[in-house]
Amino acid sequence: MTNLTATVIGIIESIGEVGVGLLIALETILPPIPSEVILPFAGFAAHDGKLNLYLAWACATLGSLLGAGVLYALGVKFSYERLHHLAEKKWFFLFGVRDLERGMRFFDDHGSAVVLVGRFIPLIRSIVSVPAGLDAMPLPRFLALTALGSGLWNAIFIGIGYRLGAEYELVEQYMGPVSKGVVAVVALVLVWLIVRRLRERGAQPTDDTDADTRVTADD
Repeated sequence: MTNLTATVIGIIESIGEVGVGLLIALETILPPIPSEVILPFAGFAAHDGKLNLYLAWACATLGSLLGAGVLYALGVKFSYERLHHLAEKKWFFLFGVRDLERGMRFFDDHGSAVVLVGRFIPLIRSIVSVPAGLDAMPLPRFLALTALGSGLWNAIFIGIGYRLGAEYELVEQYMGPVSKGVVAVVALVLVWLIVRRLRERGAQPTDDTDADTRVTADD
């Protein structure tokens, strides 16, 4: 048992269903906190009579809404206009204006599906709330989609823990590599975006080159 897992279990055992909700809220904002530990253990604790099964699920879902709401608010606060201005800067190497505009057009067309389906994917379920805020998705729709997706995710893993009983740790054993794989894919995508952005910047003519070209053309 890792120190993080032991801490998660200790919090749930100390403050019960409220602890489940608080941990899921933190997991939504800070993805390294593993929901595959929190939720199955909550199910096991309910099976063992230490938690109320339905209250644990309700608290977990409220925690998901709370965490997602914080990230949504950050997206609204930062705003698409500020991010667009940032993407125009030469020193900003993560993505360019075209990437941002393309991504936001995709979110305009498929934002509801992205928010809903994203709740079932580790790490993505945290990230997806930010573009929803940037795109000014109506808050009631965002909350409804988040509640539906997170509610299903929480019900599945709490239910698995309830059925497995003391063997709930098997969930972490099998889901751990999946979560790490998703993180690795996201990291590779970020690296690819950065490399492509740097290549695009390197291919752009400098001001000096443009000036030399204009002088040559005048001669």
